[in-house]
Amino acid sequence: MSETAFRLFNQGFALTAELLYAAVLTLFLHPLLRRRGGWAAVLLTDLTVWLLCEGLSLPPGSLSVLLGAALLLGARPLGVNRSLMLLSMLLFLNTRISSGLIAESIYYMAERLLPTPTAPIEAVFLQAAVLVSCFLLTHALLLCGMALLLRRRLGRPALHWRELCCLGLLPAAGILFGQMMARLLFEVKDGMPLRLYDRHPAFAAVVPLLALLFYLGAYLSIVLWHGLERLRGERETYFVECQQALVLRERMEEAERFFRQTSALKHELRGHAMNLRGLAQSGQWEELEQYLRRLDESIQELTLTTQTGSSVANVVLSDKARQCAALGIDLQMDFRWPEVKGYDAFDVGIILQNLLQNAIEATAPLEGRRWISLTGQQRGNFFLIEVQNPFQGTLTWSAEGLPITSKTEETSLHGIGLVNVRREAEKYMGELELHTDGQTFCAAVLLQERSDAI
Repeated sequence: MSETAFRLFNQGFALTAELLYAAVLTLFLHPLLRRRGGWAAVLLTDLTVWLLCEGLSLPPGSLSVLLGAALLLGARPLGVNRSLMLLSMLLFLNTRISSGLIAESIYYMAERLLPTPTAPIEAVFLQAAVLVSCFLLTHALLLCGMALLLRRRLGRPALHWRELCCLGLLPAAGILFGQMMARLLFEVKDGMPLRLYDRHPAFAAVVPLLALLFYLGAYLSIVLWHGLERLRGERETYFVECQQALVLRERMEEAERFFRQTSALKHELRGHAMNLRGLAQSGQWEELEQYLRRLDESIQELTLTTQTGSSVANVVLSDKARQCAALGIDLQMDFRWPEVKGYDAFDVGIILQNLLQNAIEATAPLEGRRWISLTGQQRGNFFLIEVQNPFQGTLTWSAEGLPITSKTEETSLHGIGLVNVRREAEKYMGELELHTDGQTFCAAVLLQERSDAI
């Protein structure tokens, strides 16, 4: 290879390397992009920043800083949460640097093992071109494998800034370590090039090992974080199930107490009839009116305000009706238990309890007319439950498609009512649909008849 051809090779090598790095970055970020054509925007941004750095001869490390800043500013147009974009860039840059340091050590050892030709000069240029090409190929393969492995583990989580600080600490340290090593690998002193590995051969094994540890540290941090998220989800699920079981147990005890009192009242009716007859025969009309009023109050206390065809639903809806009446909320109900037996009353009770409780909490602070509408209709093999309530302001939606709670106390245990409703709906191959229509919030649950339900 001639000197001219070697110079052309170097120019093409730089462009090819950047194209490969830009392609891997695009693949790494592609699962996060929600906007059509987002991958093209990432690719063009990478190449534009690289051309800018090459044209202005900016110092090493400028490309990473400018590229990260550009993608962070463009996170919203790309449909990516900024905290997630920042973490992704930290992870990718750390992976790129770590894989580069590993490839550099492999290149150094290959260069030492192969004999260096002294003549002709074309053979020297050719060997250098082959070794550099092998370095680029090795780096690209390492980067692609490590980045895609990390991408698969990371997923697309809902990330808070405090979690970003914890997860981004090791990648940031790895980037700083890589930038420092990049400056130490090649130095020029008194016009003579000095290589770190020539002066300290042991570093050819230590440096890539440290780089690999930074990468593994970042990877294991993601694994640990996902494990903690899973444990937190299980804790919330356990908390919800305990609370729901406690609530329904109380309702069932209330229903049993109601039936016991009703049975006792039946036995007392004969005595009440004799007392009424005696008061009427003696002409004590005022006492008779007071006796009838007290008797009517006793009967009203034993009457469920809602009759749906299911004792569990009757208790839950009657309790919510009394709660709405105490808060001045107009509860409109058109709910009938389905005629088929493919729905577990316990499961439907949990759905009604959560939907109505969320609606009451959202409606109670409002001014003006406050109302809640509940409908339950059977449509063929499906059962549709829909709750509507007035809504003011704006909603922030989570990555799971649920509204983010505005409660501040014990936030880890709040906002999980709708999660519980969705889980119950999934038992019946159904779904939970949430949407706002003007000033109305609507939650609809569609359940499919299940043959194994009680």
